[in-house]
Amino acid sequence: MPSPQFLFPLAAVVAGYLLGSISFAVIVARHCGVDILKEGSGNPGATNVKRVCGRAPGNLVFALDVFKGALAAGWPRLLVAFSIAGEDVHWVLYAQLAGLVGAVLGHCFSVFLHFKGGKGVAVSAGALFGAMPECFVVAGLVWVLAFLLARFVSVASLLGGLSLPMVAAWRWGTGDVRFWLGVFIALFFIFTHRTNIVRLFRGEEHRFSRKH
Repeated sequence: MPSPQFLFPLAAVVAGYLLGSISFAVIVARHCGVDILKEGSGNPGATNVKRVCGRAPGNLVFALDVFKGALAAGWPRLLVAFSIAGEDVHWVLYAQLAGLVGAVLGHCFSVFLHFKGGKGVAVSAGALFGAMPECFVVAGLVWVLAFLLARFVSVASLLGGLSLPMVAAWRWGTGDVRFWLGVFIALFFIFTHRTNIVRLFRGEEHRFSRKH
């Protein structure tokens, strides 16, 4: 019979997936009278909501996506607070990382949207804040700097993702599970932004103006 500690990561990945599957982009856009899956790029994410519905709805979606990621990766800490995790607190870290993966996969392949979804940037940011705050800070700085210089959300997101394994390697070493999770997120961002990469090479990618 599996130990209770073994069940923590399993519960976290399932809970994270269900949390991630909640599409706040669809919900908020619907309140604006818009089917976000049929407008703009058709992507149910904060960037598309901002383009189609305006700054306030887009920022709200971003904040809610960050929150659900932080919740998915952060709630296992309660196992320590309430002395449920036992003496081996490594299971709490594994549960946090499992919640992170579950939330990102749920957001990008939502069970409520026939396994479609957003690109996973905001939810990843929230989950990193809950589980790997060092990576969150550096990736966030890279994102802001890249966006200010290039004005492309996709470029900022890709560079922020690529910074994750480097920060993890510096902080914990390449043998740590957090390094490989950083590699996974970086590669996953490349996958979810593959159409953006094609548009960048074609010179067709949407650039946010300073006015916006």
